[in-house]
Amino acid sequence: MLTTEDLEKISCQVRRDIIRMVSGAESGHVGGALGAADFLVALYFKIMEPDFSRFTPDGIDEDLFFLSNGHLSAGWYSVLARYGYFDPSELASFRKLNSRLQGHPSTSEGLPGIRMCSGSLGQGLSVAIGAALSKKLNRDEHLVYCLLGDGELQEGQNWEAMMFAAAHKVDNLIAVIDCNGKQIEGPVDEVISLGNLSAKLEAFGWNVSKMYGNDMEDVVSSLKKAQWYTRQEQPVMIIMNTHMGYGVDFMLDQHQWHGVPPTRDQAAAALRQIPETLGDY
Repeated sequence: MLTTEDLEKISCQVRRDIIRMVSGAESGHVGGALGAADFLVALYFKIMEPDFSRFTPDGIDEDLFFLSNGHLSAGWYSVLARYGYFDPSELASFRKLNSRLQGHPSTSEGLPGIRMCSGSLGQGLSVAIGAALSKKLNRDEHLVYCLLGDGELQEGQNWEAMMFAAAHKVDNLIAVIDCNGKQIEGPVDEVISLGNLSAKLEAFGWNVSKMYGNDMEDVVSSLKKAQWYTRQEQPVMIIMNTHMGYGVDFMLDQHQWHGVPPTRDQAAAALRQIPETLGDY
């Protein structure tokens, strides 16, 4: 049984992987991936604990995860590799020609752990709802998880999906919104403010809670609590507050790091702030 300290060590290694992957490719999204690393580690290593040895696209008889904000791919790839879906050495191929690790997750390369393409924002929640309904039809008691970005909620399809999930009582779904308050053009509140997000979601008929996504204990306990709220005729939403660029002081809360790769010197400076815990690939 992994402890909080164990999970935090994995998160450190994932953050190192993210920096090295994006810097090595000279392309990619580092800020949001660093902020969401704790959530992704907790989800795979503590909450879902999927069986990587029997991965199938349909995901029958196991919990499922869908990454809607696909530009966080470097963080997800690292977690998949560190969990055992593929060898961590493959992380070096991130965004390279003919790599299975494309800039946004794709199913065409057959990468284990990936069940949907996600690059066009606003679509992941709809897919997750479809998967959750499929599990209901198949009498599969496992849950479906989905991660969205706060800037992504400016896409209207999300709100149609939220209405649908509540109206059809999709109560085997736990969706999480990564609220770091930043998007590529600047602060979310200055681009298109989401207003009182909790009140809106509750008005739509969701069971809403909050957690701090850069505190491992809070992430684990909040996800476990969210599991308890499933099967009660309401979809579950967690508003997760995180910091863009978490773990690296010069990236912290800076929207400019949404999609800018660190230079070799910047990557070296960032890596000096994050301990190597599992061994670099």
